[in-house]
Amino acid sequence: MNFNSINVQELAQILAEENQAIQLIDVREEMEAQIASIPQFKLLPLSKYEQWANKIKEEFNPELETIVICHHGIRSANMCQWLVAQGFKNVKNVVGGIDAYSIYVDNTINRY
Repeated sequence: MNFNSINVQELAQILAEENQAIQLIDVREEMEAQIASIPQFKLLPLSKYEQWANKIKEEFNPELETIVICHHGIRSANMCQWLVAQGFKNVKNVVGGIDAYSIYVDNTINRY
């Protein structure tokens, strides 16, 4: 496992900095993203893996910091492992996912 984890407070700091040298991936399903989402994240549902997997290095730079989120942090951890296997160098999983983000950072985001 060659990726790091960050908590939702660290994610909030990163988002507040509006750093252009980061990539944000949300691996939840479209239905979940309609309920709750963080606008800066690009949605790549794991169920649609076949549609985006072979284009991952076209859409995302393996050299840039890449942060992955899901509902609680399990699916995003799986995605982080996959990204590292694809040659991504600086991958971070958001522990607790968007659920923790809505509790500890932004309570305007719906919980489900």
